[in-house]
Amino acid sequence: MLKYLPMYFEAAKLTVGIGLAGIVLSIVIGLLCSNILYFKIPVLKHIVTTYIEISRNTPLLVQLFFIYYGLPKIGIKTDPYICGILGLAFLGGSYMAESFRSGLESVDYIQFESSLSLGLKPLQTMIYVVFPQAISISMPSIVANVIFLLKETSVFSAISLMDLMFTAKDLIGLYYKTTESLFLLVVFYLIILLPVSLFGTWLERRLRNAGFGA
Repeated sequence: MLKYLPMYFEAAKLTVGIGLAGIVLSIVIGLLCSNILYFKIPVLKHIVTTYIEISRNTPLLVQLFFIYYGLPKIGIKTDPYICGILGLAFLGGSYMAESFRSGLESVDYIQFESSLSLGLKPLQTMIYVVFPQAISISMPSIVANVIFLLKETSVFSAISLMDLMFTAKDLIGLYYKTTESLFLLVVFYLIILLPVSLFGTWLERRLRNAGFGA
C-alpha cells in the first residue's frame, strides 16, 4: 500500500482538478439558468427547462460517452480531460440551477419591486438584496451538489482518465490486491470529501447566524 501511495496522490490531484473545474463551470451555468427561470425570459426559459430535464434524467456516464465518442462523429473532438470537465459542468449546471432557483423564489418578489422603487437598479437589487438571501437559503443544497459532483468523478475511468477509480481498478487487475486497493480508494475519497462537507456545514451556520434569508 505504501509503495503505490504516490499513484493515488497523482490520481487524487487529477480528480480534484477536474472536479473543481467542473463545479465552477456548473455554478456559472446554474446562476445563468436560474436567473432566466426567475425572470421568466421568453423562449430561453423553455430552452433552460429542456436542458435541465435532459441533464438531470440521464446518467453522467452516458453524457460522457456522448461527448467523448459521439461528438467526434460530427467533427468535434475533445481530450478526456476536457470531456470530463464538460460532462461534469453539463450535469452539475442543472442541479445548481434548481438550487439557485429555489433560493431565488423563496425571496418575496415584493423585495425586488421595493428596491426598484427606492432607486436601485435591477442588477444592484439582485446583488445587494436578493442574492444574499437566496444564497443563504440555497447553501445546503449547493454543498450537497458539490459533494455529489465530486463523487461522480468516479465514472471518469470509463474515458481513460487516470482518476482514483481508474488507479484502483488498474492495481486490482495487475496484482489482485482488491482489499488494499479499495481501502486506499475509500481513504482518498474521504480525504477529499470530508473537508468539503465540514466546510459546508460551517459556512451554512455562519450564513444562518448572520441573518441572511431570515
